[in-house]
Amino acid sequence: MAQKEKEKEKKIEAEQPAEASSIYINRELSWLAFNQRVLLEAADPDVPLLERLKFLIIYQSNLQEFYRVRIGIQTHRLLLAPDKPDPLSGMLPEATIEEVLRVTREQQTLMESIWKGIREELRANKIDVLDFKKVSKVDELMSKKLFGDIKDMLIPKFLTLDQPLPFLWNGESNIIAFLGRGVVQKLAIIPMHRVPAYLSFEIDGCQKIVMTAHLVRHFLPLLLKKETIIQSAIVEVTRNADVFLSDVADRGADDDTRIKVSSMLTKRKREMPVRVRIYGKLTDANRALLIKKLHVPERVVFTQSVPFDLSFRSCIGGPESFRYPERRPARDIGLKKGEYFKYIDQHDLLMSFPFQSMLPFVDLIYEAADDPEVLSIKITLYRMSGSSKIAAALAYAADKGKDVLCLLELRARFDEQNNIDYSEMLEDAGCRVIYGLPEHKVHSKLCVITRQHNGNIRYITQVGTGNYNEVTGEQYTDLSLITAKDEAGLDAEAAFAALTEGRLPPEAHCLWIAPLSFKSRVLELMDREIAKGSEGRIAFKVNALNNPDVMEKLIECSQAGVKVELFIRGICCLRPGVPGQTENITVESVVGRWLEHSRIYSFGEGKDQRLFIGSGDLLNRNLERRVEAFMEAVTEDTREQLNTVLDALRNDREKSRRMLPDGRYVRDKGGEGTSSQEALYRYFSAYKVSLDEAKPAKESAAPVSGVAIPEPLPLLLRLRKFFI
Repeated sequence: MAQKEKEKEKKIEAEQPAEASSIYINRELSWLAFNQRVLLEAADPDVPLLERLKFLIIYQSNLQEFYRVRIGIQTHRLLLAPDKPDPLSGMLPEATIEEVLRVTREQQTLMESIWKGIREELRANKIDVLDFKKVSKVDELMSKKLFGDIKDMLIPKFLTLDQPLPFLWNGESNIIAFLGRGVVQKLAIIPMHRVPAYLSFEIDGCQKIVMTAHLVRHFLPLLLKKETIIQSAIVEVTRNADVFLSDVADRGADDDTRIKVSSMLTKRKREMPVRVRIYGKLTDANRALLIKKLHVPERVVFTQSVPFDLSFRSCIGGPESFRYPERRPARDIGLKKGEYFKYIDQHDLLMSFPFQSMLPFVDLIYEAADDPEVLSIKITLYRMSGSSKIAAALAYAADKGKDVLCLLELRARFDEQNNIDYSEMLEDAGCRVIYGLPEHKVHSKLCVITRQHNGNIRYITQVGTGNYNEVTGEQYTDLSLITAKDEAGLDAEAAFAALTEGRLPPEAHCLWIAPLSFKSRVLELMDREIAKGSEGRIAFKVNALNNPDVMEKLIECSQAGVKVELFIRGICCLRPGVPGQTENITVESVVGRWLEHSRIYSFGEGKDQRLFIGSGDLLNRNLERRVEAFMEAVTEDTREQLNTVLDALRNDREKSRRMLPDGRYVRDKGGEGTSSQEALYRYFSAYKVSLDEAKPAKESAAPVSGVAIPEPLPLLLRLRKFFI
């Protein structure tokens, strides 16, 4: 069975659509290829059952957001500039939308096949997601009782054929019934937002999952007793989310930014549909009637056999084999609260999530709050968890009399309301709160603690690749680098001073701060590798690549003989391995248990390798329209840890897929036991630092080239035990 599934997966990979007429790939199609790699994890028999179901949930959630944002953007481009082609692929908005719809339909066929297999496997394990087309008498009776329990919460809305549909909210399931005697004479709409997405009961040791929308549709005759039901379907609308502050009427220069963002959120809720999903077969006439009522083109309407909401996964127990083996983030990194300043004064500290816990960083904030020498804490906040320990620590520091400055980016998409709420909470706690720049989102993960030590101003500076969010800190792979070097602290202070005044941070010296000192530094160091010819080496671990200047420089690197390794989880708009252009470039994508999110930039190898981490990818927005922060790893231990990450990725043949010159992704055979994520979990969860390290950490690199740097430990020595 497992072998058949693997052969099927290979066939699916071989059939991936690809446009091969250009060295560049359309961004939207590249993203769809990434989401297909997510979907393929749901088809992998080596992935535990409930984790496969989770990947199916992630695939649908990803696609929902993609249509809201990216197809929303393409829809606006089609209206405003229909003849303006994509600068990379040359595709017009109309052609892009058509191709996206075509690929989505192809993937839907695959998704439905995967769901059918998962459902059958659940049933074989006594977890039955009820199918009301073939339900037993006992299940029918139990389901009828459940329907009776929720019936009073269902409020049908009736309308004649000449009346408009009521407004359908984004992502909300609605039952639509076509009523009449012989012919449709009116419609009934039953919104499902008042009832839970699923219900559950148990019979003879078998857990029964009842999808509530399907339950209501099945028992419509009991809800609409006086009506003759001709047909019914479950309908969900996906609405455009491409709305910005500039779309909201200007209320005046002195207006509160929070009010403007709130107005933007209100406008977003009522944007036009970009996709409609239907569960249930309709006649051509009824489908046409529904499409007419929704005011959407037929091409954006999808009929699917997979439930829209699969959140019932959270109520399933089952044996341990249904889930990944437990992997808890290591709480103990060798330091406890009260020891961080002493250690960081002498050593840079690198932390790797989710293999290590984010709580040591929270401890650092509390230590700063309690330290009488600390004057201020400044931090950029983009996405925080619902009950943020970091926000609590910042509020505590303000209460202890520290000057706490929090820059909250209110425009973090789909987290705007959460950030509005936190801005009010932090202000109430005594923190100073400022917001992102009008034309640039502040996406950096930057924190600086300022203190007066022995009469001198000293800094502790932290730069991260991921958000200050304890929840995603256990779900995403990210890095955090902390140093006491004055140069980094001065750059961070200058950045916060500029942001406080509503200006872009100036060009920095020790840090890279986008947009003024990121792309230029990357291109500079790429030129340095080009000068080495075939001895040049570049390795980038990012989430996405589409910037033309960087891609042109990568082509130049390849043509000069530089070996370029790109570890890109998602969008990659450059084809590798194309003779004469990118034959020295490889592209690998890891999709696994945790979402790959860290960014590492490596230039050179051995004695003159330069290694940086930071918050930005190689997308146009990160390079030109966002404030991002990056810092170089300059000590032997932090550099060794980053090289360990890169080596693990190079060795991964279990969860990595290689991009071919035609844009397809394939997974090499024989990769069992080489998962980079598992290897790095073993490495970092066991990694500890110690206050007993007597000497300050030796710097292995410098801001200039030509400095002697020890060779990194060989791959096998560093990783052998973590792959066993």
